[in-house]
Amino acid sequence: MINYCKNVSLGIALWFVFQSGAIAPPTDEIELKNGDLIFQSSLSSQSKAVQLATKSQYSHCGIIFKEGNKWYVFEAVQPVKRTPLNQWIARGQGGKYVVKRLKNADQVLTPAVLQQMKQVGDQFKGKNYDLTFEWSDDRIYCSELIWKMYQRTTGIEIGKLEKLNSFDLSDKAVKKKMRERYGDDVPMNEPVISPAAIFESELLVTVQSN
Repeated sequence: MINYCKNVSLGIALWFVFQSGAIAPPTDEIELKNGDLIFQSSLSSQSKAVQLATKSQYSHCGIIFKEGNKWYVFEAVQPVKRTPLNQWIARGQGGKYVVKRLKNADQVLTPAVLQQMKQVGDQFKGKNYDLTFEWSDDRIYCSELIWKMYQRTTGIEIGKLEKLNSFDLSDKAVKKKMRERYGDDVPMNEPVISPAAIFESELLVTVQSN
């Protein structure tokens, strides 16, 4: 089946995966809402280092929006873009995901605010992924995208900003990735927002997981 899927289009491949039951698509038990946040364990080369440094299984996240009758995840990968929700889920480790929502989303995320949030997101669309996790807007990483979209439209800071030196950088895998990205000049005082910090925010509530 795996070899076969390699020879068909992505859409057909995903159809086989979902039909097999190996990866479950989002359920209808909880209705998704615009502005929901979704988390997964990425299969990217840096995922393990992020998990070790932040002591969290979640290494990638995005923000959910509905366009027409389809759900998408707006995410900072290479480049910043929107990805169909089912494709986003299938890309993660084991197809596992968690959806979280602002506790007072119904009061805060009005149609006007959501429209503004999309406009802020459009300013980042197409920008390169930030491999060195800098706090400027020149390049963007996943949790930074979420944090800035919320903060700039609602004033709410989801997750506490930290600095690189606050993470556990002792593991060999983390040290290797740090050398690849920074060489000997590691910006230890650079402000950073991690997927774990957003995931653990007391401002959010879990609404869906598998």
